[in-house]
Amino acid sequence: MSSHMKRLNAPRTLRLHRKEKKWTVRPSAGPHKLTESIPLGLIIREYLGMCDTLREAKHILNNGEVLVDGIVRKDYKFPVGLMDIISIPTGKKQYRVLFDQRGKLTLVTIQTSDAEWKLRRIEKKTTLPGNKIQLNFHDGYCLIVDKDEYHSGDVLKMGFKDKKISDVYPRTKGTIALITGGSHIGEMATIDDIDIIASSKPNLALMKGAHDFTTLEQYVFPVGKTKPVITLPEVRIQ
Repeated sequence: MSSHMKRLNAPRTLRLHRKEKKWTVRPSAGPHKLTESIPLGLIIREYLGMCDTLREAKHILNNGEVLVDGIVRKDYKFPVGLMDIISIPTGKKQYRVLFDQRGKLTLVTIQTSDAEWKLRRIEKKTTLPGNKIQLNFHDGYCLIVDKDEYHSGDVLKMGFKDKKISDVYPRTKGTIALITGGSHIGEMATIDDIDIIASSKPNLALMKGAHDFTTLEQYVFPVGKTKPVITLPEVRIQ
């Protein structure tokens, strides 16, 4: 696998100028897919404008000035993706990574209190010895619980310090959700029904919002019970 990436070949989810330079940073293997992540070095240089060169971005990271989900990250290729929390303690700035309605990964400024927790969606569950359940989340994080009370597709609100679950947003009728793929990416809508397809085809979700639409169930990311607990990004034209 190549360790380099040309700007013209960079994923469409990245917000960068593609014809100013030839090369860009390729994310290293990590918790998010290549097509759904931003290298930390690009966030420092391109998104936040904290420096002008990649050398300066590496210096900032090596000084431990950037935290991702409450952990100091020094790898400039570290992949940052959906719902990740970026904190800059020296600048007293916090951001949440979200999709905007143009399908771009973008940063949304949040309050300090909102930077102490994160929304994680359960992708699958594994049964361990002793009848314990391991929850595997969309960001690569795993959590072992004693009771099998959560389902795949549910989103858990989890704190960084205590690792405790403070709330659960099930992927069921009446829950408000963020769409993370397809032609309705970046939109917020309420789940009206989940259409189970008895075949190899993916299940469908019927959504109600400013207008009714149908999307794949895998694109539905619950973010609240009656109202969203996060703020959507503004659409940027470039």
